[in-house]
Amino acid sequence: MATMKNLSMAPIGRYIDPLTDFGFKRIFGSEPHKDLLIAFLNALFNGRKVIRDLVYNPQESDGPAKHYRKTIFDLTCKGMEGETFIIEMQRADQRFFTDRAIFYAASKLYAQGPKGNKHWSFELKEVYFIGLIDFKVNHTRPEKYLHYARLVDEETGEAFYKKLEFIFLELPNFNLEEETLKTDLEYWMYALKNMAKLEKIPVTLCQKTFQQLFKIAEVANLKKEEYMLYQKAVLDKWTEYSVLKTAEEKGLEMGLEKGAEQKSYEVVYNLLSATDFDIAKIAALAGVTEPFVKKIKASLKEKK
Repeated sequence: MATMKNLSMAPIGRYIDPLTDFGFKRIFGSEPHKDLLIAFLNALFNGRKVIRDLVYNPQESDGPAKHYRKTIFDLTCKGMEGETFIIEMQRADQRFFTDRAIFYAASKLYAQGPKGNKHWSFELKEVYFIGLIDFKVNHTRPEKYLHYARLVDEETGEAFYKKLEFIFLELPNFNLEEETLKTDLEYWMYALKNMAKLEKIPVTLCQKTFQQLFKIAEVANLKKEEYMLYQKAVLDKWTEYSVLKTAEEKGLEMGLEKGAEQKSYEVVYNLLSATDFDIAKIAALAGVTEPFVKKIKASLKEKK
């Protein structure tokens, strides 16, 4: 489990790491800073859609039926035209990440249905799932960092349904240098990928939006309680990487089928031993079911 001694080991730079839970939500997830999220989304849509204002929704949402547990989003908000934006930051590769994205988006479509016996024409508002991911997706082109996906006619390639869209931003595939940045989205990607390593604001990011971004992200501006939460978030990220990397290496040393099962066990075992993450988070990180995690947790208790 994380201790005060462990927290002091967490590497802290001048600016917060936006790829930690704390950093992501401090930059994008609060009402006073929503102009940053609006600027980021407008850079992402690049004129295809213009967002003038947003209303933050609760992060917790009921499942599509009573027997489903509640869905926890990193960030969800609504536009002026009733459209929904789900913004997820994902550090570790997950076996069913695309399935999860579709399930989350589908839950927001389902939630638009009226409760009770009201008449409804089935007209839906747009739903956008935006994934900022720090790993490479297997079925995408390795030289591209930006992916737009929606339902299309397989024969013609024309859009079949325009109200459901998935946008994935793969940080490992973004390799532009500061002097080659041209578009607003490229500026954003550079800032988000490199912020935690920077000691000053890059000259090319002189716009007012990025000046505000770096001011909010400066560690020196955090209150004592916020600083402690950020240290914990950095340590969590550090621990996740170490645990998953170790499991990956062990998995490679074993046979294919057996190795995959052993890798999942190693990931869950190490996360249970080294962190205080809950069952749902461990299951998501390891790409396994919650019952699988509970089974290993129970076996660990029996050994004590």
